[in-house]
Amino acid sequence: MTRKTATRKKLFRPRGKTPGLPPGSLVYTGDGEAPVPRVTMLDYDEHRVVEKELLRVDDCIPFKDAQTVTWINVDSVTEPGLLENFGRVMGFHALMLEDILNTDQRPKFEDYGDYIYIVVKMLDYDVKKNDIEIEQLSLILGPNYVISFQERPGDFFDPLRQRIRKSLGRIRKQGTDYLAYAILDIIVDHYFVVLEKLGEKIEQLEDIVITNPGQDTVRAVHAVKREMIFVRKSVWPLREVVTNLQRSESALVHESNAAYFRDLHDHIMQVTDGVDTFRDLLNGMLDSYYSTITTRTNSVMKVLTLFSAIFMPLTFITGLFGMNFRNFPELDWHYGFQGSLVLMVVVIVIMIAIFKWKKWL
Repeated sequence: MTRKTATRKKLFRPRGKTPGLPPGSLVYTGDGEAPVPRVTMLDYDEHRVVEKELLRVDDCIPFKDAQTVTWINVDSVTEPGLLENFGRVMGFHALMLEDILNTDQRPKFEDYGDYIYIVVKMLDYDVKKNDIEIEQLSLILGPNYVISFQERPGDFFDPLRQRIRKSLGRIRKQGTDYLAYAILDIIVDHYFVVLEKLGEKIEQLEDIVITNPGQDTVRAVHAVKREMIFVRKSVWPLREVVTNLQRSESALVHESNAAYFRDLHDHIMQVTDGVDTFRDLLNGMLDSYYSTITTRTNSVMKVLTLFSAIFMPLTFITGLFGMNFRNFPELDWHYGFQGSLVLMVVVIVIMIAIFKWKKWL
């Protein structure tokens, strides 16, 4: 996925919206300034494909009630005026337009009768930055159109566009619900790519935790756990979205495509299982790290305790014979110093023998 600007992920983004505004107020809540929005259109049926860039939102009017399938994609949704025009031309609800500009939405499904609104999170792995990139995608599924609003320019839907252009597979013979499924399917496929990269990270951390853990290891584990939180926040609500699409009684979702949404749901369940597995592995790695540190500390304390136990009688001997009483036995003994050294060595040997007998050494 091509990105021109890097965005630091936050668990909770600042709303960027003044409290007290009336419902339906269009305020962009994304990170910083984004490029000028770009609107592209891909109109097709079984026999023809028309692809072009739309300079005005009013250019969508001829495709609103056409008999073909129209995919309109909007890159970089930052301008409230653009959303207002879409609402005017297509008759969209103001609250839905507000949600499109609020880029910290939870994945969700809303049925407005004439159209269905879907919010999902696109995940991609930036190999250069060794980090996950998260972007919100809003989908509007209508009777003969699908409109996708992307948070930033660039995406990974080119293989889908090529399938439409070259009439590969079933895409040109199906309706808008199948197009929505194909978009969601590509997004879920990239979840597996992200999980694979995170799995490689976790395997490397496992080797370090077992061989030579340190403070940097703990920080790295917590960093991956933080990434797993973002993945989980993106994937878990999507199960409910696809379930609602499966069971929707809307005329926009045909029974003939129910099997595809069931398959998509199975893929999402595989991703969630992978997320749970990785979370358990990371928690186990932290437990192993702290257990290793505790074991090392206990080993050091054991050695220090043994040294202390050995030197305690030696200290007693030196303290006893170091007293300066006038009448002290053996004070004038010619071999007193040598005798005390021999006594200390004998004490050390006896104590080491006791330690070995007790299997403390």
